[in-house]
This record gives sequence, structure tokens and C-alpha cells, in this order.
Amino acid sequence: MEDPSDFYAPVAGRFRMDPRRMGDPTLELLRELAQAGESWLDIGAGGGRFALPLALAASEVICVEPSKAMVGVLHDGMQEHHIANISVLQDRWPPSDPSSAPSADVALMAHIGYDIEAIGPFLDAVETAAGRLCIAVMGEGAMTTVATLFWEPIHGEPRVALPALPELMALLVARGRLPEIRLVERAPPTFDSIDDLLAMGRRQLWVRPDSIKDRLLSELIRGSAIQREGGWTVDRATSRIGVASWLPR
Repeated sequence: MEDPSDFYAPVAGRFRMDPRRMGDPTLELLRELAQAGESWLDIGAGGGRFALPLALAASEVICVEPSKAMVGVLHDGMQEHHIANISVLQDRWPPSDPSSAPSADVALMAHIGYDIEAIGPFLDAVETAAGRLCIAVMGEGAMTTVATLFWEPIHGEPRVALPALPELMALLVARGRLPEIRLVERAPPTFDSIDDLLAMGRRQLWVRPDSIKDRLLSELIRGSAIQREGGWTVDRATSRIGVASWLPR
């Protein structure tokens, strides 16, 4: 039985990835930023999308992740790929007990800054934890494709855009940092079936299954979904992901 309080439990399986994969442009940039023998702190590590491959190059990776389901996927990946130099703190960031906050040479926050209201204290804790470098991976727009396309026809009002890479860069500059930014292309996410795509749409739009809005959402998705690279998507355009790095205080 999935924990209803764990938002990521229904989709945690989508975050299972081969740590030795090639051709992931974001991961390739992170590998370039890694230095031999360093420790990394992966804040909001999820299922280990970046933590597992980085552990193959780093001396240690410390993961902070609040989702029990995601931590389970991460542990499965560690066992499957025989990766032992990862430790996991199941907690939010900053940790509920400040004295337990880990530190490392590099602090990474990947796709977790879109909806953090208290972003100032969050970044303070990131910079305090980092010895050499801070890194943020963010889309040029929040990564909620279905919600962006269908929010207004479903809910009858425009969707308020979440802050993303441009807003984070403006904030860092206002804080006296000068980040180095490298951009890579992001292919639209695909799903194995239209039903899987619809399930993700319900999550992004907060639509209850079998409701009037759910039936409308189903019509919209089934009427606009296309096959792409062996999967189904409603997004016909590419976007960009930024890998920003800056020196901690």
C-alpha cells in the first residue's frame, strides 16, 4: 500500500536509471565538474538518478531525500549495481535537526528549487554544507509539462508559473554570487502508454480519478498525445536544462 503522504511514491519507479549510462547531457556536465577523491552531497537525491553515477567517480556521496519510496529505489540501485559508497539521510533540507546536516566538497541540488518558499535559508544551508562548489540543475521552466499545457482548460484559470532557472540565477546574483551556467537540451519526457501519461497528468493537475475534470483531462491527453522515441508524450518542443555552479561563501 502506497503512503498517501509520499507524493512521489506512485512515480518513484520512473527514477530507476543505469548509473553507467552514456548520452545524458546533464550527467556528462556533472561528471566534468567532479574531481577525483571528492565527496558529494546530493540534496533531494530521489532514486539516485545522479547520486549513483557520481558515486562511481567520487569517494563518497551523501544523499538527503525525504521520500521513503525514492529512498527505496535508491537502495535498490545501490544493491543492483554494487555501489557501497553512498549514505542516505531520509529527511528534508535543511534537516529537521541542524546538527545532523552533512557536509561535502560539492553540494548538488537537482530539480528541487521550483517550489521552495523559504529559498533563502535553503541556499544558506547549501552553501554552508559545500566546501568547494555548489551546483544547481534546473529547467528554464518548471518541469511540469502536462500542467503547463492543460491547467487553464481543466481549472478555468491561468496557471501561475513556478520559479525556475532564470529566477534562481537572479537570486544568486542578488546574493553576491556569480554562477557559471551551461545549458543542455532536454528531450520531452515520454511514457510507456497513454494511461501512464494520464496518471502523470492527474498528479500534476491535482485531478481526482473518475471526476468530471478527469474525464476532460483524458479527452485532452488522448486527443493530443503523440508517439516519440518509443513512448507517448504531449510535448512537441524541446527545452533546456541549466547546470549552474558557483563558489560557496
